Amino acid sequence: MDMTTYRGETLSWSLRDQVFELELHRPPCNEIGSTTLSELEQFVEALGATDEARVLIIYSAEEAGFSAGADLRELYMRSRQMSEQERVAGVRQFLERIHRVMNAIDSAPLTTIAAVHGVTFGGGFELALTCDLIIADKLTRFCFPELRLGLIPGFGGIPRLKRDVGNAVVRDLLLTGRSINATRALAAGLISQVAAEGQVLRLARATAAQIKKFDPTTRAEAKRFIKPIPREELEREIDIFCHLFTRPAVEAGLRKFVERTDPLPYLP
Repeated sequence: MDMTTYRGETLSWSLRDQVFELELHRPPCNEIGSTTLSELEQFVEALGATDEARVLIIYSAEEAGFSAGADLRELYMRSRQMSEQERVAGVRQFLERIHRVMNAIDSAPLTTIAAVHGVTFGGGFELALTCDLIIADKLTRFCFPELRLGLIPGFGGIPRLKRDVGNAVVRDLLLTGRSINATRALAAGLISQVAAEGQVLRLARATAAQIKKFDPTTRAEAKRFIKPIPREELEREIDIFCHLFTRPAVEAGLRKFVERTDPLPYLP
C-alpha cells in the first residue's frame, strides 16, 4: 500500500521532495469529528512509516480558515443518545485518541510547520500548537472559545500553549475567550512568521526548503532537547475536561451552539 499519498473525505496528504503536505479540506472550516480523527490516525501511521520526509506542512484548503476546532454538532448529537456514564466514557475515548495523534505529530523527528489562515480556533489552534513552527496569514485569528461552553480546551492546548508562550497570553486566551490576531501572536512568540494575505502556504514551502539544507539528525536532536512533551499535564487536561463535561451548563452551551442558524456559529 502506498502511504505517501492519500485522498480522504476530510484531509489529504502527499510526500514530495522530502516534504509531507497535509491538507485539511472539510467544509465549512475543518471541524474535527470522528471521520477527521480516523483519517488523522491514518496520517500519523503513514508519517511513522517513512524515513524519507524531512519536513511536514499542515494547511487548510478551506477559505474560512485553518480549523474551527471540534465538531460540536456531532458531539452534541451523540451525547444526547447516551447516559452520563456513557457520555463521559465516549468523550474520554475520543480525547485519548486525539491526544495520541497530537503527541505523534508533536514528537515526530522531522520539522513540522502549521501554515494557518483565518479561523484558527479551539481544536484547530491545538493542532497548530503541535507543530514546531506556526506561520500565519496576516488575517489569522487565534482563539480558545471553549469557555463559552463551560469547558477547557481538550486536545492538548493548555499544556502546549504554556510551553510556548508567557502566562499573561495563556490566561488571556483561556479566561476571556477572546481572539488575538497575527500581529499580537507574533509579538507574543506564538508564531514565527506573518505572511501576506493568501501567501502563507508559499512562505511555508520556502521555509521548508531552507530547513532541508541542514542535517536531519541534528535537527531531530535539537527538537528533542528544546521541545519536551508535557505528558503529565496532557493527561490532567483530559481528566479536567471529562469532569467538566458532565455539568448541565455544558449541555446548555452545546445546545445553544447547535441551534444557532448563522453560517459561521463558531465566530464570537
